[in-house]
Amino acid sequence: MDDETLDRLVAEAKAGDREAFGRIFDAYAGPIHRFVASRVNSPSDAEDLTQLVFVKALEALPRYEARGIPFGGWLFRLARNAIIDQIRMRRDHLSLVAAVTRETDDAGPEAKATLQEDLDRVTQALTELTDDQREVIELRFFAGLTVLETAVAMGRQEGTVRGLQFRAIAALRRSLGIEPKAAASATAPSVAAAAIQVLR
Repeated sequence: MDDETLDRLVAEAKAGDREAFGRIFDAYAGPIHRFVASRVNSPSDAEDLTQLVFVKALEALPRYEARGIPFGGWLFRLARNAIIDQIRMRRDHLSLVAAVTRETDDAGPEAKATLQEDLDRVTQALTELTDDQREVIELRFFAGLTVLETAVAMGRQEGTVRGLQFRAIAALRRSLGIEPKAAASATAPSVAAAAIQVLR
């Protein structure tokens, strides 16, 4: 969805147009759900929190003012706050990489074993990042936010987000033994190499 369309839908939704809000929901529900699912303990919790984010968004929408803040970043900040609230209440959450470590049902036993080995290496590499570095990777590459949207969601400056992203990618490359110019090397595990290619 382009910025002009989104701005128009937000204005219409603020004016009470439920269909406009429905289109916003359709555009953001998937990315918000992926972000939430990577941080909570069960699929049902992820579904509930995703719905809660949009309920909160609908309630807060009349007070929303862009002021240079992307709407997507505002939504992800609501999601981040909802997750923090749940963690404070329940004190249990899944690691950041839960979404990418779930096995696919259609792979054969050998493919599953190889995939799991690769994913285990990526998972381990991600756990070695700082909390802020993991969150930047999650928002930028799992949820697909821009640097500005990520900065808004985290309450940080864009330069800080870029710095965290740069250091996180460098740390992942070191941890996985993948040199910057050799990410697609035949000796590098396929999932690990693909992860680094995506994070470039």
